[in-house]
Amino acid sequence: MNKTVRKQKAFFLSVFLLLTFYLSPFTCLSWALTADEVVDKVDAAMREAKDSVAMSKMILVEKDGSERVRQIKAYFKNNPKGDDLTLTRFLTPADVKGVSFLSLSENEMYLYMPAFGKIRRIASHVKHESFMGTDFSYDDIGKTKYKGDYDPKIVEETPAEYVIEATPKPKAEVGYSKVKLWVGKENWIPTKIEFYHSKKGSLLKVLTNSQIENIQGHWTPRKMVMENVEDKHKTVIEVTEIKYDTGLSNDIFSQRILKQAE
Repeated sequence: MNKTVRKQKAFFLSVFLLLTFYLSPFTCLSWALTADEVVDKVDAAMREAKDSVAMSKMILVEKDGSERVRQIKAYFKNNPKGDDLTLTRFLTPADVKGVSFLSLSENEMYLYMPAFGKIRRIASHVKHESFMGTDFSYDDIGKTKYKGDYDPKIVEETPAEYVIEATPKPKAEVGYSKVKLWVGKENWIPTKIEFYHSKKGSLLKVLTNSQIENIQGHWTPRKMVMENVEDKHKTVIEVTEIKYDTGLSNDIFSQRILKQAE
């Protein structure tokens, strides 16, 4: 092989390597997931188990740093053919003991407060308000999926995560003008979610999920912090115990159960 042929082969090899290097990121983009597919994975990860029962410590942190601690027990049941079922009970302290919140769908929620002895249905205009003085709304507590209410788009992608910006679909009954999610590719659990004010459009709240562990084959955030950036108030939920796929009956998710002591 003469020098001219060797130089030509070396030149073409160099061009090929350069093109491979510079074009490969664009090639990879064609294989990337769509925003809808990412949200599907998020919803699936959050609802992978058939059911769950969790004990948690809820800490309300005031602007001055003072804290109020509550113990809660939460029940969840995945309903593949319809809306998921959730039940949240307050166990301590005495001033909230027995308070129970039941969500049968995004439009059917009930609150029981022992002091009044009555079950109150949460009206649609109330479900976006604060749930029991926390930084979560009734809708935040009851919502188990984003697909259906929001139109998502990918605004950034890194090797480790997707950043999704989701805006409400027309006529969707949601309490935010925009939701932004940072979704880890390893487990599809959002590590951070930003919620934007429904009227002003400014950042309202930030939810941070941490201590994400694989429990019984299900990725689980053991610590959740919802911070209201306007009020400088935050709610911390620390999961102390959780069990999945326990075989919960639908009977647990009923108004009759709300009045029964835990």
